[in-house]
Amino acid sequence: MMAGAHAVGRSLRVYHAPARRPVLDLFYARFIGPGALAFDVGCHVGDRAASFCRLGARVVAVEPQPLLLRALRLVLRGQDVVFVPSLVGAAPGQAVLRLNTANPTVATASDAFIAAAQGAPGWEGQRWDRAMTLPVTTLDALIATHGMPAFVKIDVEGFEATVLAGLSVAPRALSFEFTTIQRDVARQALERCVGLGFRAFNACLGEEMAFASPAPMDALTMARWLEALPDAANSGDVYAAQDASLLG
Repeated sequence: MMAGAHAVGRSLRVYHAPARRPVLDLFYARFIGPGALAFDVGCHVGDRAASFCRLGARVVAVEPQPLLLRALRLVLRGQDVVFVPSLVGAAPGQAVLRLNTANPTVATASDAFIAAAQGAPGWEGQRWDRAMTLPVTTLDALIATHGMPAFVKIDVEGFEATVLAGLSVAPRALSFEFTTIQRDVARQALERCVGLGFRAFNACLGEEMAFASPAPMDALTMARWLEALPDAANSGDVYAAQDASLLG
């Protein structure tokens, strides 16, 4: 527990650094305005959720890890936030969350993600040393309860395509994390976005809050961009929007 608390404290200092706040707010203001609803699926320590709140949004913060949820309740206290201590997947039920005590940000419900990380450059020393069986909800169920969001952020360590499989109506925009150790998951998530009707895409590398392309890409160009990334790029986020002007 002490190791986990130390790791959460480290993440709070890094992700909530004051210099990051205006950068996040400027980036996400294109998607979120006062009174909007935003979902943060895989909230971690809440830097994105906090930005959404500063922009005047109502936020549904989905975070299944108890230690992180306790931190979120402190970080986001007094804000218009609903906390959902659940996994999100393709259908309601239960699933096992694998915890990485030393690095809570990479907890995952995907055994394939853990297998892909083993021995991969940039993932040395990661160890998933605990497990929890947790309830699973879906994006459709969250929408039925809370309303249609203007923006959905999905960051769930290899479970992104599964989360999107539980969505049947496209919001105005969304993002999903990708990793170079699981490009197949990114392709599946991209295909699901196309199936939902999204036609405009862009991406950010790592924690850079700037689009990699000066103009939106179509799905085929986005797929080719993901395939061409060097392994050292490691991770980032793909953005999909119904309005292409949001992405360039």
